[in-house]
Amino acid sequence: MQRLTTAIKTIRPLDAAMHRAATERLADQARPRGSLGVLEPVAARLAAIAGTLDVRLRAKVIVTCAGDHGVVAEGVSLFPQEVTVQMVHNFIDGGASISVLAAYAGAGVRVADLGVNHDFEPDLPIFHKKVGRGTANFAKQPAMSRQEAIRSVEAGIEIVDELVAAGPVDLLGTGDMGIGNTTASSAIIAAFSGLEVSRLTGRGTGIDDLMLARKIRVIERALALHMPDPDDPLDVLAKVGGYEIGGLAGLVIGAAAHGIPVVCDGLIATVGALIACELAPAAKAYLFAGHHSVEIGHRFMLERIGVAPLLDLQFRLGEGTGAAMAMHLLDAATRILADIRTFAEVGIGNAQKK
Repeated sequence: MQRLTTAIKTIRPLDAAMHRAATERLADQARPRGSLGVLEPVAARLAAIAGTLDVRLRAKVIVTCAGDHGVVAEGVSLFPQEVTVQMVHNFIDGGASISVLAAYAGAGVRVADLGVNHDFEPDLPIFHKKVGRGTANFAKQPAMSRQEAIRSVEAGIEIVDELVAAGPVDLLGTGDMGIGNTTASSAIIAAFSGLEVSRLTGRGTGIDDLMLARKIRVIERALALHMPDPDDPLDVLAKVGGYEIGGLAGLVIGAAAHGIPVVCDGLIATVGALIACELAPAAKAYLFAGHHSVEIGHRFMLERIGVAPLLDLQFRLGEGTGAAMAMHLLDAATRILADIRTFAEVGIGNAQKK
């Protein structure tokens, strides 16, 4: 657990002086104060992360973590596990939704195998971080051991370390791929919140009412069987989580440890961010929520973390697509801070100060 402990201890508070300077500049710009809404606090926080008023998010990358879930044996998804393998290849070949939207946002896409039930060729250009070939069926036994949970989180941290070692990373996006992972995500937020499973569980791949009722029952039984401890994020992850969810948590912690802003995608990426913030509350300062998905449990995760989503596009895909779309807003936030002139710079009296 040394890598995880070290990364958590490495996370530093944001530059408070730079945050004040950015806030003051935004207030002094030649426009009505606060008129650019949520872009203003986003811009100030990005400045505080980067330590400059002229933030440049040139090097963007989205890491899509992939893993399979044994709970699909309970009939909670429309698709078989084989789809995960097929989609990993689609990501690499550039034909997936995230491939297109990331390219439009000027971001690269890297895939990480945390727990796909398949042995990929060693020379496949992905992060080979497999903890296991899919989790166990948590309807009958814990999804993974505690050591595997730690390993999955540390794998995410390792990925960030390797990205940074290979070159600059100005902005990291997180995404997911894994059949059955909405079931695991709903179980995790239910474990943390104590809310009724039916209030938190959505249709995932588009299941019908019968399958949704089954999915809810499966989660309820698993929580009663394993009793995950909400005060112990690793216990929750181990009992009802997924390897790729642990990897997503590690990406957030790793990014924060390197002083890199990170934007998470929808339900699954956000549950990874939730676990990260439960393990390392200081990581929240570096986290941006890309969007609010249609999955009903997503809102409860965002509320628990205390972050507001930047977009609401009615997405329910994952992969990192919402993170890619939010990158456009983060870019815009950096430019409004640096490029909009102040009243003094354009020689106009600032009536707002009177």
